[in-house]
Amino acid sequence: MNATPIKRPTGTSPAKPTSPAKQVRVGLYLRVSTDEQTLDMQRTSLEQACAARGWQIALVFEDPGISGAKGRDKRPGFDALLRAVTRRRIDVVAAWSVDRLGRSLQDLVGFLGELNAAKCGLYLDKPAVDTTTPAGRALFQMLGVFAEFERSMIRDRVLAGMARAKLHGTKSGKPIGRPEVGAAKVAKIKAMRASGVGILKTARQCGVGTSVVQRLETGPELGSRDVLPPNRLSPEIELDSKKQEVAIVGRTVS
Repeated sequence: MNATPIKRPTGTSPAKPTSPAKQVRVGLYLRVSTDEQTLDMQRTSLEQACAARGWQIALVFEDPGISGAKGRDKRPGFDALLRAVTRRRIDVVAAWSVDRLGRSLQDLVGFLGELNAAKCGLYLDKPAVDTTTPAGRALFQMLGVFAEFERSMIRDRVLAGMARAKLHGTKSGKPIGRPEVGAAKVAKIKAMRASGVGILKTARQCGVGTSVVQRLETGPELGSRDVLPPNRLSPEIELDSKKQEVAIVGRTVS
């Protein structure tokens, strides 16, 4: 029996097979603050949410009994999660709530910034936040605005506190800023450096830091040409081999 060929309309081509949709890879992050708590409730809730969306759970990261106030270096599961995000091993990070990721708004926004740089989404089950949707991305931007506002407020409070401390003093009684060096001490530092005493010894005997001695040498009060640093010879120096003295133009130093 001969097969009858299928007739297609003139000018049409065979339909190309459609490629399957890319599977979304999800990384679950589970954390509890004490050893008495369990991760089962978070795991079950996130597994159900991923199944409802057709997402594939690729990796699971856990930090049992670790507080969210601790940094990334004290949370091995959270550190492994960020490394997986950077290496593009997952497409979405899923957590039960925002406080599972961290307790600080600033740290949270920093985490969201890393996800955004890696083009990785974030899903929070309890508040139903999904940055793979337009509403979730809008929330992402709003969190960034609030974090910037928080940083600005902290900076204003710090500057206001410093201005008040300069006028009224601090509780400890210590002055704000770099303490001034008296004229007598400046003269002593200049004299010791001019006589060839080293920076460390000069600072120790005068009761100042080495940076103060160096600043006086290069500052406007004492130019670099007024003092010759130790172990350096200029063209104006002549060596008298008989007396074993260094004859400097204008003065002699034994």
